Amino acid sequence: MSKQRLFEAVGGLPTLQKVHKIFYDKVYADPWLGQFFAEHEQAAIENRQTQFMAEKMGSTEKYPGKPLRQVHENMYISPELVAQRTRLLRESLAEAGVDEALAERWMRIDAAFAKQAVKSSMVDFYRNYSFPYKRRIIIPRPQ
Repeated sequence: MSKQRLFEAVGGLPTLQKVHKIFYDKVYADPWLGQFFAEHEQAAIENRQTQFMAEKMGSTEKYPGKPLRQVHENMYISPELVAQRTRLLRESLAEAGVDEALAERWMRIDAAFAKQAVKSSMVDFYRNYSFPYKRRIIIPRPQ
């Protein structure tokens, strides 16, 4: 199955929008993940994520935003944080009624891009972050 057929198979933009609404409702409610988005309008984030994933799944529309690595470069995104995000996305796909096989393909695409944002350790984050004029975003896991 081609990427275009995956985009169509999941139901196109309406399904992506539904999944991302469910997902970001969970993200914004999460005591840890939600802090990363506190200053951002949820609808705008949902729209950008929908555009991003639509392109990656084969839509003819191009994602107009900045590259993923650039958007997340000043954020300490740990493997543990990515695991929490992954859990919420998997729940959202199930709640939206996305077929399990298609959801697995969606999760593989998502995981490939998550690797670009994750920092293996705080030491690596400080060593590899070369933009001293930008504020680092480090949010510890709430107790």
